[in-house]
Amino acid sequence: MTQAIDYQPKGFIRLGNSFAIGRTTLLVLLAIAITPFAIAYVQWLTTGLPEVSQASAEAAGAQPAGFPAWLRFTHYLNFFFMILLIRSGLQILMSHPRLYWNVHCTPASEWLRLTPVAELPRDRLWTANDDARHLSPWIGLPGYRYSVGMARHWHFLSALFWLTNGLVFVTLLCSTDYWRRVVPTTWQIVPDAWKVFVHYATFHLPPEPNGYYRYNALQQLAYFGAIFVLAPMAIVTGPSMSPAFTSRFTWYPRLPGNRQIGRSLHFFMMLAFVSFIVSHVSMVVLTGVVRNMNHIVVGYDDERPMGIYLGLVGITIVVAVNALANWAAWRRPRAVQHLAKLIVTPVMGYLFNRSAPLAQFHREDISPYLWPNGKLPTSDEWKSLRDGDFRDYRLKIGGLVENPVELSLEQLRAMGRESQITLHHCIQGWSGIAEWSGVPLTKIIELVRPKPEATAAVFYSYGEGPEGGQFYDSHRMENLGHSQSMLAYEMNGQPLPELHGAPLRLRIENQLGFKMVKWIESIEFVADLKAIYQGEGGYKEDHEYFGELANI
Repeated sequence: MTQAIDYQPKGFIRLGNSFAIGRTTLLVLLAIAITPFAIAYVQWLTTGLPEVSQASAEAAGAQPAGFPAWLRFTHYLNFFFMILLIRSGLQILMSHPRLYWNVHCTPASEWLRLTPVAELPRDRLWTANDDARHLSPWIGLPGYRYSVGMARHWHFLSALFWLTNGLVFVTLLCSTDYWRRVVPTTWQIVPDAWKVFVHYATFHLPPEPNGYYRYNALQQLAYFGAIFVLAPMAIVTGPSMSPAFTSRFTWYPRLPGNRQIGRSLHFFMMLAFVSFIVSHVSMVVLTGVVRNMNHIVVGYDDERPMGIYLGLVGITIVVAVNALANWAAWRRPRAVQHLAKLIVTPVMGYLFNRSAPLAQFHREDISPYLWPNGKLPTSDEWKSLRDGDFRDYRLKIGGLVENPVELSLEQLRAMGRESQITLHHCIQGWSGIAEWSGVPLTKIIELVRPKPEATAAVFYSYGEGPEGGQFYDSHRMENLGHSQSMLAYEMNGQPLPELHGAPLRLRIENQLGFKMVKWIESIEFVADLKAIYQGEGGYKEDHEYFGELANI
């Protein structure tokens, strides 16, 4: 069975075999990028190059000289973690290589497509997993195979250390006089920076101050923007993609506009950082690489080669660690998964999984298309149940419960029907809004009465995972008790479609989509998940090394 798709890609401009961008978005981006250069050229051709004073916009004596050890060390760590963040972020992006301005992620509504698949195939089922692309390990972390789980581990590990390092840097910067080196204190810096920009844009080097003592106006403004604009924007757009955070704080995703705008802005922040790094390194080389490297590596203002030598050692370490990260992702993925569980899970659990989900949407918000994922079950039992309209279906609930039961769909419907219109967050990056109706899990818990030692429930599927074997996942008891946790048997007012989990699927709205088990066969309450299959808590956790928590 395939899902009908009536969407034709229109208004795209191809940028090679695998890339396309929406015409309107491209024109807007080109206008933003080209306009300042065009104005600079017109100014140069009509009035000549503006005069750039050797003096900074700030009084020279008001700024501290040199670069203390704490600044040099945090500067290096920022570069170190930024490379890991960018590479793992690119790998995550390619899990769903389409960016949207709308929250529905309807095919052909994206503004950027990083895949040669323009129109989804009509002759077979095409899932979001099928749409994922691979990256070279020279670019992506881990590269090669599809592994959004491993990429997320490296991304979040790097993000936590990058954020910690940034907080240390900003704290020390603001508690010393060194903030004067990057924070403008007069609006005069804007026209001064424009004069410098006109020189650079027209391929002329302006007179450069010695960076050991002060920056030129454009340099100061660029550093200020990177520290106090780009970095905070990258940080605040991250939670806009968290199902736990946005389903509790419903106002948060509206700050950028919606989840997909937040994802697109996160992508633009990455591009901005890449552009900054390339421009920054280029200017270091062009304006005196030996002296500049001495400034930021060893803190000297001279022409000795020590800064170059130690800088090359530092770059070698970055390359080696990235190669080691790729090796660990391919050869020791379980160790990486457990390291992330040790470091990331407690932090993310504290920040994003402490509140019950609340977000609700309106019927007019329902998406026209919801990407399917997972292959239809192939078991004879499920096919037989489907052919009989699931009249003989029985949900088996057992394990550590006082009242094990088997429930038909009619019995489940008789337990109470509740509806919710919520946003589905896929780990790959796409989203969509749908109405789900079913029985709250609190009713199930009241009926079966889990024993005190039960800490989690395991949901087994009739479906198989990509690696073969039964698909399953688990949830802690506290997640099962949320008001928006249910066993859904209807979608958008109709019986649950086969592609989306008929006869019964799970909805727990503070979690990512892979935790929403479809085609549920049975539920088992357990005290410990380590005895279930490979002991990681779910099929994706077992085989693709996904994280234990799926709240962001």
